Amino acid sequence: MLVSLIVPCYNEEAVLPILYDALKSVRESLKDTDKEFEFIFVSDGSRDKTEEIIKGFAENDPDVRYVFFSRNFGKEAAMYAGMQKAQGEYVAILDADMQDPPALIPSMIADLDSGECDIVAARRVTRKGEPPIRSFFARCFYKLINSMIDVEIADGARDFRLMRRQVVDAILSLSERQRFSKGIFAWVGFRTKWVEHENVERAAGETKWSFWKLFRYAIDGIVAFTTAPLRLATYTGFFFAIAGFIYMLYYFIKAIIGRLWDTDVAGYPSLLCFILFIGGLVLMALGIIGEYLGRTYIEIKARPIYISKEESESKKD
Repeated sequence: MLVSLIVPCYNEEAVLPILYDALKSVRESLKDTDKEFEFIFVSDGSRDKTEEIIKGFAENDPDVRYVFFSRNFGKEAAMYAGMQKAQGEYVAILDADMQDPPALIPSMIADLDSGECDIVAARRVTRKGEPPIRSFFARCFYKLINSMIDVEIADGARDFRLMRRQVVDAILSLSERQRFSKGIFAWVGFRTKWVEHENVERAAGETKWSFWKLFRYAIDGIVAFTTAPLRLATYTGFFFAIAGFIYMLYYFIKAIIGRLWDTDVAGYPSLLCFILFIGGLVLMALGIIGEYLGRTYIEIKARPIYISKEESESKKD
């Protein structure tokens, strides 16, 4: 049985030799079983020596395959490309930085072999070593998105998972360009077993995820899987329309009884604040609509999720 291990890479020259040794150890530990391996490295437009190192692996190891993108398309595209190229009955995705421990793979394979699940997914139970502000917002994000969507995304869920071919085919059938894989993994369903582990820090190199990149990724996830923000804009607009109508009635009645004309400029600051507040809400609602409209525009153009400039041959070629 062939097991495909997909590794998205972006400027990971420092950590790749460490990861490759770990993957070879996994292969060696299962050499007496019916499991064969292919290691698929997807370079997401790396600008360092990542691609050179991967080619070196492939020259000396027939189990190594690679896909090199023409530019940086993002990790989501790299995972999609890896799943497209994978030929195994079991397919795993893991990060190059060793935060997804390769040592868990043999036990994950055993769990799938048992027939009790279709996906074995990793989940962090601690965020030790992560900046506190980042951990706080991550927990808030999971609570927020789970309150909006009709599937549940586990707090601490990683992209690190081992899946049956049927699951991979289901994921590939969802070909949207704006991808949020954590939501897609949950949306396709199937029986999932969670493997909990402590947070592991990078073995080498630096993270490519800044706070703002993670923030944009969170926005992409919310917009991709729920229309709740649009409903929120509608409800907010309705509330302020009612409030404005009541406010108008108040001044209309006040005018009838002859008190409205006792006005001076003292109310100008409050009126200005009110106008600015309402204007901000209107712009926010337009921004929410724009997010959905922009994504619709991108999907309609149907551009490819990625473009590869170089690929290795598969084991079956």
